[in-house]
Amino acid sequence: MKDDISSKKLRIVTKEGKKYIFDFIRKKYLLLTPEEWVRQKILLYLIEEKKYPQNLIRVEQKLKGKKQFFRTDAVVYDRNGVAKIIIECKAENVKITQDVFEQITKYNIQFMAPYLLVTNGLKNYFCKINHNESSYEFLKDIPSFSEIIAGI
Repeated sequence: MKDDISSKKLRIVTKEGKKYIFDFIRKKYLLLTPEEWVRQKILLYLIEEKKYPQNLIRVEQKLKGKKQFFRTDAVVYDRNGVAKIIIECKAENVKITQDVFEQITKYNIQFMAPYLLVTNGLKNYFCKINHNESSYEFLKDIPSFSEIIAGI
């Protein structure tokens, strides 16, 4: 992720001693937490650099589990409303572990998206999922939106 491009465009304000960051997907300011910083950076990167349409990204998608509700950090859809990428963001100081991948995989049971993106802002892991064969492949780079739609 190009830190210089995404960081310069993020809007941060201070109110009553607390910092807030503008969520350009939901069009509102949110408390600036380390995880929110990473989420806003990756979303801006996807939109600006990889040409993902902003109107096809949803943030904090609510999912019903067996005993509780879950929220995805973000989901990218195609123009037909089919989920293409589930995104899980962690703060920069959080190590990406097997538990993080299990978390995003649990979310994807409902979406059956063909791609997963896990990031802590320092490391990005992008996986292509083959649901028919119950397998996955890590990709070296985050594909552009046109590559995702084409099914790279």
